[in-house]
Amino acid sequence: MKIRGACPIVMLIGLIQVGWLMLIPSQGAQKDEILSKIGPAPAFTLTTQDGKRLSLKELGGKVVAITFIYTGCVDTCPLLTAKMARVQDGLGSYFGPKVFFISITVDPERDTPAVLKDYLASFDPHLRALTGEPAAVDAALKAYRVYAKKVPLKDGDYTMDHTAAVYLMDKNGRFVAPFNMKRTAEAEAADVRGYL
Repeated sequence: MKIRGACPIVMLIGLIQVGWLMLIPSQGAQKDEILSKIGPAPAFTLTTQDGKRLSLKELGGKVVAITFIYTGCVDTCPLLTAKMARVQDGLGSYFGPKVFFISITVDPERDTPAVLKDYLASFDPHLRALTGEPAAVDAALKAYRVYAKKVPLKDGDYTMDHTAAVYLMDKNGRFVAPFNMKRTAEAEAADVRGYL
């Protein structure tokens, strides 16, 4: 589902990509059958909030959770980032470093590395946020089937209409079970540990 304007909380979280976004059911055999058809996560190389280049390939051997946000969002995106931070914290000092939580901006024109760094300062220092040239970000959005569009405002400014989803990948870079934002951070952390 798309987030319009200031990201009203009408979001569909816990989606993964199977050529398009689809929700994975929780029934054992059916879930396993669907997951077996999912290919590897699309590659990307973008810039972190620290100004360093990061590619998905570099994260081989780690569980990765990717979401899409923009720092100008006043409600849903910060709530999503805060939930990811709580899951990260719930993993503890042993499991935490084995999982990468990444937020890719849908607004690279405004979300520079410095802006992203300032945004993440309110959350968890282990989280990563990525930006890049608009063309590179757009390629990543298309690869993950993420909708993002500028919505002009009357004062000449703009906001973003975009898909809200969390993509969870295992250590082999393949999409796995959905990240369910309705569950507690502790429950999600327990599930994530199951992929380590």
